[in-house]
Amino acid sequence: MFGAQMGKTDSELDIVGHRLDQRPAPVLWVAPTKEFLVDQFEPRLMGLLDEAPRLSSKVQRGKRMKKTRKIVAGVPIRLAHAGSSSALKSDPAALAIVDEYDEMLANIKGQGDPLGLVEARGDTYADFVTVVTSTPSQGHIETEIDPVSGLEFWKIAEPEAVQSPIWALFQSGTRYHWAWPCAQCGDYFIPRFSCLRWPKHATPSQARREAFIECPHCGGVLEDDKHKTWMNERGRYVAPGQTIDRFGNVEGAPPDSTTISFWVSGLASPFRTWGQRAERYLSALASGDDNEVQTAMNAGFGECYTLGGLGETPEWQEVMSKRLPYKIGDLPREVLRITAGVDVQKRSLIYVIRGFGARGSSWLLDFGQIYGPTSERDVWDELETLLLTPIHGRMIDCIFVDSGFRPNKTGAGDEHRVYEFALRYPRWVFATKGKDTQSTPLRPSKVEVAHTGKRHKSSLTLIHLDTDYFKSLVHSRVRLEVGRAGSFHLPMGNVEPDGSIFGGVTEDYARQIVSEGRTVNPANGKAQWIRRHKDNHFLDCESMAAAAAYMLRVHTIPEGTVRVGDGADLVTIETVQPAPVRPAVERKEENQAPPDRSHPPPAQPRRDGWMRPDGGRRKSIW
Repeated sequence: MFGAQMGKTDSELDIVGHRLDQRPAPVLWVAPTKEFLVDQFEPRLMGLLDEAPRLSSKVQRGKRMKKTRKIVAGVPIRLAHAGSSSALKSDPAALAIVDEYDEMLANIKGQGDPLGLVEARGDTYADFVTVVTSTPSQGHIETEIDPVSGLEFWKIAEPEAVQSPIWALFQSGTRYHWAWPCAQCGDYFIPRFSCLRWPKHATPSQARREAFIECPHCGGVLEDDKHKTWMNERGRYVAPGQTIDRFGNVEGAPPDSTTISFWVSGLASPFRTWGQRAERYLSALASGDDNEVQTAMNAGFGECYTLGGLGETPEWQEVMSKRLPYKIGDLPREVLRITAGVDVQKRSLIYVIRGFGARGSSWLLDFGQIYGPTSERDVWDELETLLLTPIHGRMIDCIFVDSGFRPNKTGAGDEHRVYEFALRYPRWVFATKGKDTQSTPLRPSKVEVAHTGKRHKSSLTLIHLDTDYFKSLVHSRVRLEVGRAGSFHLPMGNVEPDGSIFGGVTEDYARQIVSEGRTVNPANGKAQWIRRHKDNHFLDCESMAAAAAYMLRVHTIPEGTVRVGDGADLVTIETVQPAPVRPAVERKEENQAPPDRSHPPPAQPRRDGWMRPDGGRRKSIW
C-alpha cells in the first residue's frame, strides 16, 4: 500500500519480468478500468518486453500478439480489467497482479469481489502468488505505540471503520511499516502526515517552500533536499512486535499471517517533495471539497481519509479532554435545568442525563444502558424509576425519547412503547422522530390515534428533530474551550489502580460521541452523517438532550446565573450584576436627584417545577 508517484507500477513490471525470465509461468495482470489497461499499462509492458535483452527474444510477435494477451517464453500474459468477469476467469495463472484495488468495482456482474475471481485462477498452481497494490481510500484509522519497539504503528481498526479494501487486506497481514532513521538523533520512526509541518496560517505556496518533517523522538527539523535521500537509503521495513536499533538491524518475528503486507508513506516518494505534498493538501482544504481533501490524503500520503466535514468532527481524545474534577451523581451549582435523551433499541435503553446552565453550558450528570426487551414493560418501569429520582433535590425538566422505529432497522425498538411511556407524563416526556433536515430545528405535531386504532385519552406531542442541526450542535460544543459560554463538560470520576474509571466517562462514551462525521454531498448540497464507528447511541442521546434543552431555551439564560441552595424548593437565581452604567446627565431643575442605579431590583426566580407533571400552573410548553 502506497501513495501516488511511488514507483509501484515499475516494481510490478520488475516482478513480471523476473518471473518470465527465471521461471516462466502464466501471468494475469488486472487493472481497475479498460482505459487504464490499454492506455497506460500495456505501453509500459511493451517497453519492458522490447527493451529487456533477456525478454525481447522470447516474445512471440505478429498475429499472436494482442493488446490484452502476450506470449513470452511460451506462456501467456493476460491483461484484464475489473469490469469484465469473463476476462478474469479466462486463463489460469501462477502469478496475478491486481493494481489499484480500491478503484475496482465492489461486485463484478454478480460474480463477487474481483480479488476472489483472480485468486480462483491460481487453484491449479501450488506456488500461486497474488500481488495487490493500491492507494487507500476511506476509513477511520488510529495509531498506537508498540510496547516492544516504541514505534508508532497504524492500529488495527474495527471492520466497520474501514471502507478501504486495500487497508482491510493490509491490516489482516504482517503490517510492515517503512521506517526512517532520524538524521538528527539516529532513532528510527515511521513517517506519516502527522509528522509534516509548515508555518502556522501558511498559504499553499508558502507551505511548498517551507514544509519540513519533525522527528517524533527529538523534535529535530528534517529537510527534504538535505535528508530524504539519506533516510530512504537507510530505511527498513518494521512490523509490530519487532525491534530496530540505530544501525538498522531488525529483530523479532512479525505477526503470524499468510499475507505479507507493507505500507509506505507518500512522504518517502523520490518524485514528490514534502512541500508539494503540503501544498496539495492546503489547496484541497481551501477548496472546501471533501473529495479534494481525500485525494490529497490518499494519493499524497498513502493514508485513509475519514469523511466528516473537513476536520469539523472531533476525535475521541478531544472529547475526553472535556473532563472536569466531578463525578456522576454530583450537581454543579451552575446547573439550572436538567434534560435527558433516551435511545431505544430492541433489547436495551441507552440514556444520557445532562444539566444546563448559562448560555447553554452543560455538564454530563449520568449516562448508561438499561438492559431488557423494550417490548416489555419492565425495562420502561426501570427507566421511569431512574428518571424520577431527584439529583440533589432537582428533578429532570424535560426528556426526549427516540421513537424512530422502522421494521427493517436492525435492533430498533417499538415506537408504540415509546408513545405509551410518553403518555404517562405528557408534559414532561416527549417522543421524538429525527429527520435529516427540516425548516426549523424542532417541530411539534400531535398524535391522536394509538396503534390499536383507538383514540388516545389525551393527545400525544411528537417532536420532529433536525438531526443534522443537533448533532452538529453537540460537536460544536465539544470543540469549545472549557469555560466559554456553551462549553461541554464531562465528569472525570475516579481512576482505579487497574485503570477502570468509577463515576466518570469512559473511552467507549467518547468514541460514540464522534461515531459519525458530517460531510456535504456535492451533488445536491445536502448534509450527510457518515458512520465512523459501530455504536452511535450516546451521540443520539446527547443530541436529544441538547434538543430538549433548546426547547427549554437554556441558551437565553444570562451569563453568570447559578443556583443558590440544594433542594428543589430552595432553588433561586443569583444573577451577576450588570456592567456599570454611565451616569445620566444631571438635570438642571432644582430639588431633583438622579435615580439610584447602584442597586437594581433583584431578579425574580422562575418557580421550580414548571415543566414537571407534579407541580406548576403551566399546562403546556407550547
